[in-house]
Amino acid sequence: MIGSRKWIVLLIVAAFVMMPLGSSAFAKMKSYPPENNGPLMVADFLVARPLGFASLMIGAVSFVASLPFSALGKNVDQAFGYMIAEPAVYTFTRPLGGF
Repeated sequence: MIGSRKWIVLLIVAAFVMMPLGSSAFAKMKSYPPENNGPLMVADFLVARPLGFASLMIGAVSFVASLPFSALGKNVDQAFGYMIAEPAVYTFTRPLGGF
């Protein structure tokens, strides 16, 4: 009986000793801002931004059309976030050329 207690204590101590080694796995990768790349900026301005704006308009129309159902389901905020807020952030607030 005393031998099993020693093993349990030893395992607990080993777990606490090893815990800091595993915490680096939870560290978030640091993302750097995208490089200023001319062709990417032009493609973003001519293709991605207009598509993002079209997505925003389609999402706004869909949001208004689905508003009664969203209100009944009590998820108006979630529908607004997915259909209007995310396309607006993608279209207007990200840096040019940063996909």
